[in-house]
Amino acid sequence: MIRTVGLDVGCSSIKTVVMVFDDGGGSAELVSRELNKIRKRNVKEVIEQSYDEALAEANVARDSVEYVATTGEGELVDFRRGHFYSMTTHARGALFLDPECRAVVDVGALHAKALIMDERSKVLAHRMTSQCASGSGQFLENISRYLGVSVNEIGPLSKSAGDPEMISGICAVLGETDVINMVSRGIQPGNILKGVHVSIGKRMINLLRALKAEGPTLITGGLSADEGFVAVMQELADKAKLSVELRRHDLSVFAGAIGAAIWGAYRHVKLQAGDGKPLVDLGTGTHGAAR
Repeated sequence: MIRTVGLDVGCSSIKTVVMVFDDGGGSAELVSRELNKIRKRNVKEVIEQSYDEALAEANVARDSVEYVATTGEGELVDFRRGHFYSMTTHARGALFLDPECRAVVDVGALHAKALIMDERSKVLAHRMTSQCASGSGQFLENISRYLGVSVNEIGPLSKSAGDPEMISGICAVLGETDVINMVSRGIQPGNILKGVHVSIGKRMINLLRALKAEGPTLITGGLSADEGFVAVMQELADKAKLSVELRRHDLSVFAGAIGAAIWGAYRHVKLQAGDGKPLVDLGTGTHGAAR
């Protein structure tokens, strides 16, 4: 049995997973995960907290971990053994969660990207947003805070909206100014939030169009938990006549950390055996299809 830990160090949160792999090259299992918001705290302290909590949940001692792999801002993890590029980890993690997916849209707190991959999670092409934070999860969270809406309420309110109010897609400052004006005009929060979803979603659809993405596409990152955003993405994809099926998984936010843990196991075995043979079938996972 081989145990690895994957840490995805983002701009607003730390995602940590503990995974266990069969020595014989069989299954890979996710045994625990932790998500800790940074919230102006010392990032390295939050990393240590997330790591310790994930190990405790998995009942794994620190000295029993064979490989600690990072992605994102991984240089902040002093005890890492290796680091992997986020495109690679999100592709690998997405395939673990949904073996059918061949494209990924990762929408984080400050950055967003899309990629297409093959059945072995090899990234074939990718695109990233070049505009400012108005196309990110942090922007949406700022707007919801101004509206007095909790994060859990954003999705249902957006889905129930009948007439989305469009905001500026140029920058976050102009977008927030638009929202202030909408509130003064009595626009309902649901219509405002759906307008924000549409603004962010259009950028993601443009990335998928540029990549000529097709088929099952998993949304990862913080916005994957927002059912309103996922619904808007599918609406926009259908309107643009893209042959994609937008999906989410309950563990989508952990895709980067999962991918890091899996690649960490692969590297560990390669270093130990020196033959480069993968520890697990990199095309399968144990958590089923995305929803």
